[in-house]
Amino acid sequence: MKKRGLLNAPLSQVIAEMGHGDLLVIADAGLPIPLTVARIDLAVRPGLPPFLEVLDAVLEELHVEKAIVAMEMRERSPQLYEAVRDRLRAVEIEPVPHETFKAMTSRARAVVRTGECTPYANVILVSGVIF
Repeated sequence: MKKRGLLNAPLSQVIAEMGHGDLLVIADAGLPIPLTVARIDLAVRPGLPPFLEVLDAVLEELHVEKAIVAMEMRERSPQLYEAVRDRLRAVEIEPVPHETFKAMTSRARAVVRTGECTPYANVILVSGVIF
């Protein structure tokens, strides 16, 4: 048994397999997930697990060079946007229209579904390289 870090085997495996430029989506409970993309469903009930806790766990293990959010997040969920911004201080955050965001998810290695029910609580993490 692992002593620390991600305990969810599918999520840990996806992160271990990611290369430079690969996409990983952390999503709220309502984001549509393309049938062609792996779904890692962590949702238990509304709010569980929370988006930010899952983001924190992933950021401990994934080197991120860029993040993409729906531009609507900043307006509709400003506290969440600031919390994401705080966690990704050294990383560029690119805002795109929500429809563009949803289309981009089709290129992801996986979508991690949380129980979050805050509007636009979604982020695409672009994997960086550690060397």
